[in-house]
Amino acid sequence: MKVRVLVLAVLVVALPSATGQAQSQPKGTAHRAPSRPAPRASLLNPSSLKARAPDTYQVKFTTTQGAFVVKVTRDWAPLGADRFYNLVKNHFYDGASFFRVLPGFVVQFGISSNPRIAAAWSHATIPDDPVRQSNRRGTVTFATAGPNTRTTQVFINLADNTGLDRQGFAPFGEVVEGMEVVEKFYSGYGEGAPQGNGPSQELIEKQGKAYLEREFPKLDSIQTAVIVGTASKLTPPTTRPQ
Repeated sequence: MKVRVLVLAVLVVALPSATGQAQSQPKGTAHRAPSRPAPRASLLNPSSLKARAPDTYQVKFTTTQGAFVVKVTRDWAPLGADRFYNLVKNHFYDGASFFRVLPGFVVQFGISSNPRIAAAWSHATIPDDPVRQSNRRGTVTFATAGPNTRTTQVFINLADNTGLDRQGFAPFGEVVEGMEVVEKFYSGYGEGAPQGNGPSQELIEKQGKAYLEREFPKLDSIQTAVIVGTASKLTPPTTRPQ
């Protein structure tokens, strides 16, 4: 099982299945769990999602704590920006939980709430981008499990984690609105298993949203993530001090 590593903690993207099985429903149960919509066909075929992203674009995340906006600049990390664009455009992140929230470090998300989709993307890796921007507070970066292993998981830096730069973590965007919302995401479960008592990323992949709702009901999640415009249509964000 490959784990996506940081110096301070583990940043996991998609983990291959190793152990554990989804719990079966007891016989004779009067009420069944509500059925979830079938996944989009496009999300079951990662090789079909190869569109080039605009030079800049913005993504609005509507979450259980409110909304925040990420501005992506393709020149920062072209391969990462393209992957993120295709995922958002096809609603990959809708319903996904912020399963790893470590105050003063990172907020991590990007495992699909649907096990079939998570399995389809578990090995859909993209090559690394050169690090052109620093992992300062508010920047958004793909997690990795070593060189050239980025898939779908990303993290938002909650502090100036500049030590990640020399480890090859290449930011592709930054939060330009709603950083106060990001700071509110529930962090009480701590680090994920097996390093801590938080969610197991392997079980999120295998069991999806049902596992998190059962075992970690306080986690915040994404309701929708949508592209809200490109550079020609958007007001430039306020410049951040370097």
